[in-house]
Amino acid sequence: MTELELKYGCNPNQKPARIFMENGDLPIAVLNGRPGYINFLDALNGWQLVSELKRRTGLPAAASFKHVSPAGAAVGLPLTKTLEKIYFVEGMEFSPLARAYARRRGADRMSSFGDFISLSDKCDVQTAKIIAREVSDGVIAPDYDDEALEILKKKKKGAYNIIKIDENYVPEKTERKQVFGITFEQGRNDLVIDKNSFENIVTESKELPESAKIDLAIAMITLKYTQSNSVCYVKDGQAIGIGAGQQSRVHCTRLAGGKADNWWLRQSKKVLSLEFVDGLSRADRDNAIDVYISDEHEDVLADGVWQTKFKTKPEIFTKEEKREWLSKLTGVALGSDAFFPFGDNIERAHKSGVCYIAQPGGSIRDDNVIETCNKYGITMSFTGMRLFHH
Repeated sequence: MTELELKYGCNPNQKPARIFMENGDLPIAVLNGRPGYINFLDALNGWQLVSELKRRTGLPAAASFKHVSPAGAAVGLPLTKTLEKIYFVEGMEFSPLARAYARRRGADRMSSFGDFISLSDKCDVQTAKIIAREVSDGVIAPDYDDEALEILKKKKKGAYNIIKIDENYVPEKTERKQVFGITFEQGRNDLVIDKNSFENIVTESKELPESAKIDLAIAMITLKYTQSNSVCYVKDGQAIGIGAGQQSRVHCTRLAGGKADNWWLRQSKKVLSLEFVDGLSRADRDNAIDVYISDEHEDVLADGVWQTKFKTKPEIFTKEEKREWLSKLTGVALGSDAFFPFGDNIERAHKSGVCYIAQPGGSIRDDNVIETCNKYGITMSFTGMRLFHH
């Protein structure tokens, strides 16, 4: 048996703490720092996500985990100039892996703040340089370029957590966990999700381009490692809204839809034209933008707080202007880890530009959900795969 002693468990009072394997050696090596209990939960869940994304899409993948659910996931597709601007990576060099990281971090920068990073491929210098600029707890990858490793070791005054994992490691088919002293045992969730998983289209619209199949695969693979209930909005190879751990599915859909809306609003002319005061950190810019696109921003602009963030007083971003801009968002894919019980989920998804949906099906109200999709010309596939994760 091999083990690694941890500082403490989920909380400082939970001692002793360790990770170990009863048979064989741990498939990880700590190259720097001292990762904790939650760090390893995020790292190992994130590694499963990105390695599966890489296998199914053939593209380098990156994920951002916070408290055992992804805050972002993406594959290494090219970035537009607008995305480079709103992700704060203008003028940087991008390998395919660096593009994946920039996309997954940038799509929901606030949720990704202080995250644990997972990379499907060997961390290169371009990726390390972007990671070096952002606040995160650590990173897991199958390997690191020497220069990239030295860049990362300088983070957090030399205490940054860097984990290397054996990419050839295959876990046992049975997994176990304890709750209240009682051991639970189940077979690992080894369902294969790829672009061929969406052939059972149940709506009048049968349109499902290859790009949408990839986005749906990204959504469903992301959900496979997300605390349930959960839904995921994806566009152009990146998750733009993840709703996790809600008791009501429509609340997941609203939560994730709000994040997708914010991602799109950040690309509006009014947000792109904001001028920040010199020296304002990226995190403070994120917070300022989040307030600006919220419904409370008129109060902030009125009370003078804007002077600490912006060079000049921003124009009011009216609700009508926001609705008009949001109406231009389209081509979004949406995955759900279990069936939609009511058409209200589809109504909310439609407001965020959803055109393609994948869900298991099997609700007694499937007819109502299909009818709502037909009303908006949405293509929906029943996968027959429930993806609960706890």
